[in-house]
Amino acid sequence: MTVGILLAAGAGSRFGGDKLLAPLHGKPLVLHAVDALRPAVTEIIAVVRPGSEPLTAVLTQAGTRVMVCEQAAGGMGHSLACGARLVPAHTNLLIALGDMPAIAPDTIARVIAALDAGATIAVPCHHGRRGHPVGFAARLVPMLRELTQDQGARSVLLANAEAVLEIPVDDPGVLADVDTVADLARVADHFSPGH
Repeated sequence: MTVGILLAAGAGSRFGGDKLLAPLHGKPLVLHAVDALRPAVTEIIAVVRPGSEPLTAVLTQAGTRVMVCEQAAGGMGHSLACGARLVPAHTNLLIALGDMPAIAPDTIARVIAALDAGATIAVPCHHGRRGHPVGFAARLVPMLRELTQDQGARSVLLANAEAVLEIPVDDPGVLADVDTVADLARVADHFSPGH
């Protein structure tokens, strides 16, 4: 069993507003990430910042469990920890980002298959660069629950560097996040839903 944690608590300041609701191919950007995750995980827990009512409504309607992280402004580590605290014991965890809409569902399936086969940490790599989503075995979830600040899961990756399984994928979407309006235009040009 693997639960997906969808990190959706960023302020979108470089985008100039709530980028996760920006339209991409006819629906909000964040829903592309939800749709890619849904077939592969037992549950999606979306972590949002306080005051994100429109985003919360979209995510709830899409069938995700929404967690409002009061400490989200403190950085991604806080958001990740908030989500990890809702993951049941003995359950693997997959961390995905709400602003990465172009990851192929097959890539997600391969990361989860690696966890199911016994990997401690599984990460997709495109042309030698590590991307998202990142999978963690259940035994690491307690470490993720203790994260703070803006490092995300980097400290857990460093502490378990020898246990990271890199999965080569022909999927540029694992590196394509949307931080600016120009990023959104670039993703729209090179990404077709359900690829």
